Amino acid sequence: MMLAAFALLLAGQAADPTSFASDAAITAEVEAMGKAMKPDQGFAWKPLVRDGDRVAALEYWKAPGRPAVHPDQAEYAIVIAGAGTLRSGGTMVGGRQTQPGLIEGDRIIGATERPLKPGDVMLIPAGVPHWFGVTGDRLVLLGTKLSTK
Repeated sequence: MMLAAFALLLAGQAADPTSFASDAAITAEVEAMGKAMKPDQGFAWKPLVRDGDRVAALEYWKAPGRPAVHPDQAEYAIVIAGAGTLRSGGTMVGGRQTQPGLIEGDRIIGATERPLKPGDVMLIPAGVPHWFGVTGDRLVLLGTKLSTK
């Protein structure tokens, strides 16, 4: 009797909601993103795994972006391919809101500069200016934004 009740309890549980991407799937997606980018396109973004509004996405950089600040979001990222540079901290010059949750500027004064290579991990706190440079042909990050609200 107890076993039957336990079996019914297990059968009534929801399916596993985990979003998952294997190493092979990530490698294939990075390759597909690189091939799909236009010759003059410097950046591409594609969600990889998600849970509702929470997303971990691939960021494929062929050219450096603009210095950025996310006022209400920390940015957590892992370098998965290529190489580049992270400049973070300091003071952004010429900042202006370009979309909700994003301020872009002209440059950062007084930033700390770090080389980036596969396996490097970063957590950029909300409100901290940062910039990604590209060394070679690409810098690919797997990242997510963490809301502070």
